[in-house]
Amino acid sequence: MTVPLKERYFEDYAVGEVFVYGDHAITEEEVVGFARRYDPQPFHVDPEAARDSIYGGLIASGWMTGAVMMRMLVDHFISPLSGMGSPGIDELRWHKPVRPGDRLRVRLTLLDKRRSATRPDRGLIQVQQEALNQDGEVVMTIRSWGLYRCRDAAT
Repeated sequence: MTVPLKERYFEDYAVGEVFVYGDHAITEEEVVGFARRYDPQPFHVDPEAARDSIYGGLIASGWMTGAVMMRMLVDHFISPLSGMGSPGIDELRWHKPVRPGDRLRVRLTLLDKRRSATRPDRGLIQVQQEALNQDGEVVMTIRSWGLYRCRDAAT
């Protein structure tokens, strides 16, 4: 029997597992609101200026796309029992613009895992996250490591 994602510890994850989850509708209000606060470039905050840009219309900040992806990761993948954060991102790429009206979901692939040699109560899991739009096109990728508590350390 497979352990549900929200109940997993380090030992329960298997290299090669693939998960697809989430569904987030991107709205113009969200795009503009996020950009006004964090990335106020004209093609993120001004629909008229965006029409005259190389994008031909309003697009979401890549950082907003990353925040949406992170929210779906927390909601659907990271176990509250074992998740311990992340030491960082190895690679981040924005492949296609995200526009108001798009719907995003995430495909996550477990690439590698190893128990910590210096802290045996935890392990590291490497994942490839892909944000997919409603047409199945990859709009963003992140390759990163996460820290997870080991089950035998929790007892």
